[in-house]
Amino acid sequence: MILILIYLLMPALVIWLCEKYKILNKLGPILLLYIVGAIIGNTGLMPESAAKIQDIMMTVIIPIAIPLMLFSCDFKRWDIRGALLTLVTGVFAVVVTIIAGYFIFKPYIDPATVIGRQFNNIAGLMAGVYTGGTPNMAAIKIMLQVPNETYIMVHSYDMLISFMYMIFLLSVGVNFFRKVIGNNKTGKTKTEEPHMPVSNAELDEHPYHNFFSRRNFIPLLGAIGVAALIFAVSGAMSLLFPANSQIVVIILGITTLGIAASFINPVRRIKKSFDAGMYLIYIFSIVVASMADVTKLDLVGGFYIFLYIVFAIFGSLFLHLLLAKIFRLDSDTVVIASVALINSAPFVPMMAAAMKNKSVIISGLTIGLVGYAVGNYLGFIIATFLKPVM
Repeated sequence: MILILIYLLMPALVIWLCEKYKILNKLGPILLLYIVGAIIGNTGLMPESAAKIQDIMMTVIIPIAIPLMLFSCDFKRWDIRGALLTLVTGVFAVVVTIIAGYFIFKPYIDPATVIGRQFNNIAGLMAGVYTGGTPNMAAIKIMLQVPNETYIMVHSYDMLISFMYMIFLLSVGVNFFRKVIGNNKTGKTKTEEPHMPVSNAELDEHPYHNFFSRRNFIPLLGAIGVAALIFAVSGAMSLLFPANSQIVVIILGITTLGIAASFINPVRRIKKSFDAGMYLIYIFSIVVASMADVTKLDLVGGFYIFLYIVFAIFGSLFLHLLLAKIFRLDSDTVVIASVALINSAPFVPMMAAAMKNKSVIISGLTIGLVGYAVGNYLGFIIATFLKPVM
């Protein structure tokens, strides 16, 4: 019971600490929860009964979180003309660099090691997180049954390099790309753009304030009920397939039904569904970190994973910008799209403010949310495509 309370309440404490202390906010809740989880799981404090609790939470959390995060999408109001080409070129750049990196770094990794055996799945994890975000990476981990230690290593490197990527853009990247590609929209306000494609919660600096107010919490209970129903339907559908395919069917099923539910107005208008889904991701982070044995980390093989992620992030950015030059896309829209894909949608407002160009917020948010929707599919497809023939 104490362990369950720690898992459920520690994210709330970490979120509060991040709001109170700027230095912790820069690290972010997920990294801090990984640290806390690793301490809990590797100091001998874990009871013997913990494995059963952890397995149950891992089984339930992601299938509920994904629909909750998709409910707030409004794909009908997406500015297709302004963002579709940017989205397509951005996803193309991510997929090409991940596949190219797979073949570049594969010869340096011993196929007999855990990393060697999981290398195609690592590519799938990266495809999911660099077109969507942490929820996609977590879902793909479950679909592909990636070991906890491998998942923690990949995600930890991802957070470190993604932070370096943001520093690069904020320091010299944006101005450099504006000069190279050209920017025709800086400082302009596009009054013709559609309404915000997501709830205002994602733009809220303190999204969990008033979370339990009657106005927010009662509709949220309805959203959780719909998410649970989607999970149940997907689980029932999975019984029609072989046992080794059932988890894949469940994850892709909840993704598809979550997108479909976003077209239902009462569901889409529930304000805190995205934040509730994100809180479940925080719980998942501390649970999975507490399950990982840090002594099993392959630091030698991990070095090449580090290089692989560097190549994927920065390679996709430069390839995207090359495509932008060819198709005459706007540099600010391309940069915000890259941020939405690599870092996920919540980073879009911050980058738009840094660029002093609020007109790109809507396109960036929408691209990021479409990424959430397609990330599970792409991650699974790429991992399967790259799977070695036995």
